[in-house]
Amino acid sequence: DSGDLDNKAYETEIPRLLIAGVKALIGAASSGTSLAFIDQVVGAGVLQFSPANTSPTLTTYDDKGLYFRTAPSDLLQGEVLGNLMAADGHQKIAMIVLNDAYGTGLRDATTASFEAAGGEVLAAPTFNAGDTNFSAQISEVLATSPDAIVLITFDEAKTIIPALVSQFPSDKLYMVDGNLANYSADFEPGTLTGAKGTAPGLDPDTIRDFLDRMEANWVAEGNASLADVFLYGPESYDAVVLLALAALAAGSVEGVDMAGKLQEVSGGSGSGTKCTTFAECADIINGGGVADYDGVSSPVTFDEFGDPTQGNILVSIYGDDNTYTAVK
Repeated sequence: DSGDLDNKAYETEIPRLLIAGVKALIGAASSGTSLAFIDQVVGAGVLQFSPANTSPTLTTYDDKGLYFRTAPSDLLQGEVLGNLMAADGHQKIAMIVLNDAYGTGLRDATTASFEAAGGEVLAAPTFNAGDTNFSAQISEVLATSPDAIVLITFDEAKTIIPALVSQFPSDKLYMVDGNLANYSADFEPGTLTGAKGTAPGLDPDTIRDFLDRMEANWVAEGNASLADVFLYGPESYDAVVLLALAALAAGSVEGVDMAGKLQEVSGGSGSGTKCTTFAECADIINGGGVADYDGVSSPVTFDEFGDPTQGNILVSIYGDDNTYTAVK
């Protein structure tokens, strides 16, 4: 586990994996965490593939062509979130933002979108990873009397939300992929009623069979139920399939060789034959053809930066039980 910018597990885990001779890594989940060790990984000629990094910084990062991701850049999520708040009738908003590449990148994209729609961002105080007291940030955003408040955080939301909704209506609160979660065991019923959130992904009902199989496999390994929280599950699955197909197409498990085939097997560099499973795509490659894998999360289709050229941002709303359901 790469950990996060707070516990810094990657400081010991990444060297251990590199010494072990791994050729590809899937992770990290957090953009800020990936940026903390990407130089070490790609400098060793190892391919890094994240299913959940969304910071725009990673698009043009000097990664030696060895970094890919199946999650779309937050330029897309920010655009959707900004337009959503404008469509909901909000004219002035405030944000509480994690001060890392993920948080500030999504803040900037959301701000640009909301301002383009005629809105105004009144305040956007930041906090650092590891902080546990957010009273100053809460006071600052509430002092501006915003129409809505956006939380761009990770688990810090568990501390921020109770203090915030005691002074601000929950149905004017907006979450993002970093904190869109099942809070039924964390808060009193009704705490988040009407709050909305955005995150990359599809309506779960459109990929229900896949999600049911993912849940069954996870529980069969002795883990607790995912409780209908499948965020970045499809993207993780697609990352594994694409890596395997790239290795097969390259005839090699060296990082540079696999990286050289990832755009091809995703359909981003030619007119391959469409396929939707590893077995189907492998048959095409083994038969001398070019496979174009369309994943569960999206068609993927990598561009020259290792970013997917297609993506979907799902909008969800919280009910009285503090769980969320997709609305569009």
